[in-house]
Amino acid sequence: MKKILIIEDEMAISQVLKVYLQKANFHTIQVLDGKDAIVKFKEVHPDLVLLDVMLPGKNGWDILGEIREFSSCPVIMLTALSEVPDRLRGLNNGADDYIAKPFIAEEVVARVRAVLRRTSHDDDHCLQFGSLTIDVRAHKVSLKGIEVDVTPRDLSLLIFLGQHPNQTFTREQLIEHVWGMDYDGSDRAVDLSVKRLRKSLQNWSSSEGEIKTLRGLGYQLSVYQ
Repeated sequence: MKKILIIEDEMAISQVLKVYLQKANFHTIQVLDGKDAIVKFKEVHPDLVLLDVMLPGKNGWDILGEIREFSSCPVIMLTALSEVPDRLRGLNNGADDYIAKPFIAEEVVARVRAVLRRTSHDDDHCLQFGSLTIDVRAHKVSLKGIEVDVTPRDLSLLIFLGQHPNQTFTREQLIEHVWGMDYDGSDRAVDLSVKRLRKSLQNWSSSEGEIKTLRGLGYQLSVYQ
């Protein structure tokens, strides 16, 4: 039974979602205050999060950003902020879907199922490139069976590249997908993250793959089948 974490401060809405999701054979956990969201997330390890934006204690944007620091768990934003810039902000910062209020509960259930289907390959399988294993769900990476110690941000970058092998991304694209649109630091952060990853994966066989720099274009995880 898939676990759905509902982070919504309006009890009536949260209860409606709970009833419809349970009818659809999902297990639900409810959080009413933003400040409790990350603690509960780490406690229950949900399969998907329904996340309101306007929350007491901590808003949904901040919660989404914190989740993406250490997890690729699917997140669907639920909010009355329905303008295009708001939807784009959610999607560009790592949300998997965006549902505007008011909504029909049956549609939310359908979207939950669709997102879980779309991301099921991340939940059920590891990314395997020769002796390199990237466990997306557990957010771990191992080389020749030995776990490699990398920072959450560097691992998020490796996961993103691993989910798009042999595709080239500019620094700007990587900042957008991994760091988020609100990041206001230097794009040199990408270079430094890649440098650290290469050091961590220095024992990865060059015949299996590498994080390659394509001058003037960007970076890619090149894998050799």
